[in-house]
Amino acid sequence: MQFFRLSRIKSIFLFYQVVCVAALVIACQSTTPTLTTQTPNKNCIQNYNQNTDYFRQKANIKYATGFAVEYQNNYKIVTVKSPWQDAKTSFKYALVECGTPAPQEFKNTQVITVPINTVTSLSTTHLPHLAFLEVVDKLVGVSDTKTVNTPEVIEKIKAGKIAELGNNVNVERLLELNPDLITTYGTGNPQTDSYPKLLEAGLKVAINAEYMENTPLGRAEWLKFTSMFFNKEDIAEKEFGEIARKYQEITAKAKAIKKRPKVFTGFNFKGTWYVPGCKSYAAQYLADAGAELLCAENSSGSTPSSFEDVFERAATADYWLNVSQAWQSLKDVITEDNRYSDFQAVKKGNVFNNNARLNESGGNDYWESGISNPDLVLTDLIKIFHPELLPNHQLFFYQKLS
Repeated sequence: MQFFRLSRIKSIFLFYQVVCVAALVIACQSTTPTLTTQTPNKNCIQNYNQNTDYFRQKANIKYATGFAVEYQNNYKIVTVKSPWQDAKTSFKYALVECGTPAPQEFKNTQVITVPINTVTSLSTTHLPHLAFLEVVDKLVGVSDTKTVNTPEVIEKIKAGKIAELGNNVNVERLLELNPDLITTYGTGNPQTDSYPKLLEAGLKVAINAEYMENTPLGRAEWLKFTSMFFNKEDIAEKEFGEIARKYQEITAKAKAIKKRPKVFTGFNFKGTWYVPGCKSYAAQYLADAGAELLCAENSSGSTPSSFEDVFERAATADYWLNVSQAWQSLKDVITEDNRYSDFQAVKKGNVFNNNARLNESGGNDYWESGISNPDLVLTDLIKIFHPELLPNHQLFFYQKLS
């Protein structure tokens, strides 16, 4: 199978060469990116010295617990510790400075030359990272162009410079694009995860596990993970440092609050209501915003519950957040299930949804730029619960359902 794929790529090369020669003056054009070959990097090290530290700008991980980096003179070992829930494995990547020798002692470790020149992203949460690092020009493919909200990426999509790979990833299309790196995520389910077949095809794949972090700043700090593949740690340190500073500054505004409203989240979906854990990033958001989340004890994930169990705990709660993305009004809420009207939060009109920034195809920017900008999310939450603290703030990711 591998031989067949490689033969197919060679055939594509020959086809375009013949077309271009025959046409002479007709430019070979396509509405989407075609086969890409890695061009020599003029910034590669020309005279390698084993005693030289080629990574003067280093990442300093403060909040994220899911990844780590170890720097050597000409390579860095990046480890993803917990790629998914209850994972029994970890992933290591040897990132080797271009023009220097790769380490020989690491077996079963992907060796990737950095800085990379081309990348495809199979999750929209990774796209704001590229914008922060000013490397959107390196992006050549995404899963679904319609769900993207990052402005710099949208501009490139409109220019026909981004390939659409599909949610069921088109491996042959990826082989044609031949990116230096594919960023994706894992769930531990071999039937749905894309990375095993991508690795089997000989492609370079990095697992981003930001969703496993239990704090908003921990999730956002995965910007530094992405930066290591581009040698942009200095930019990541600066950008994330500013985000963390703003987050802590806003948190300080709510610390003195004594009256903390009770909040519940989620909704009943096909008989199951998923309740966030008290050790989750959602609980951290609410605590930092001066509120109390009705959550599942001793859990960092989500716990399936029944409508009746949630109602027993949340009937008199002050606020209801993060309901169905399709709901735009209280009428939508009650139409879905008239039992919702018995919640005090619905009676008082205190229902807020994180779907204020949906694009035409339903792509929700809360789950895109919101992950990378927790300071903006926290500002919205404080505005909802304690509007007197931020009188001039206009809700950005959230909207009140009326």
